Amino acid sequence: MLIKAENTAAIIVDVQEKLMPAMFNQEEVEKNVNRLVAGLKLLEVPMIVTQQYTKGIGMTIPSVIETFGDDFSYMEKTSFGVYGEAPIKEAIDGLGKKNIIVCGTETHVCVLQTCIQLKEAGYQPILVTDAAGSRHAEDRKFGIKRAIQEGVIVTTYEALLFELMGGSTCPVFRQISKIVK
Repeated sequence: MLIKAENTAAIIVDVQEKLMPAMFNQEEVEKNVNRLVAGLKLLEVPMIVTQQYTKGIGMTIPSVIETFGDDFSYMEKTSFGVYGEAPIKEAIDGLGKKNIIVCGTETHVCVLQTCIQLKEAGYQPILVTDAAGSRHAEDRKFGIKRAIQEGVIVTTYEALLFELMGGSTCPVFRQISKIVK
């Protein structure tokens, strides 16, 4: 199945100020989340940003807010899987998209539980592995393995952006090519 932009939305899970510095692969995750968000914006893929207990864990990191620009907003959550929060569930359902891209932190907790919930609800979750982080490499590794066992598609941000474009005739091909270089 090819992933097409018109059938796809994205969830950026808990890329927050007090959480990100603890990720073992923090720099890579931050860079790749920003590249993914920039590409998805160009492709006009709708995105939902979540924050886990903002009062304690802080806001989304500044670089991601900057990448979103004036379009930045977030939805608060306390459950680990985002689909467990009624307002977020309603927002996802309201988008009317079959494929849901998932990235963020932590791979083995909130990201994984979000993917499982989405799969159970009839969506096709797509985990962007190089834009997902955990505090420990082993947790990240097994979070990805578990996602695969649950039927989640796994990919990288670059592979996904090129798949969403479909070809070099895409109007934003040159812009996205610059993002991935």
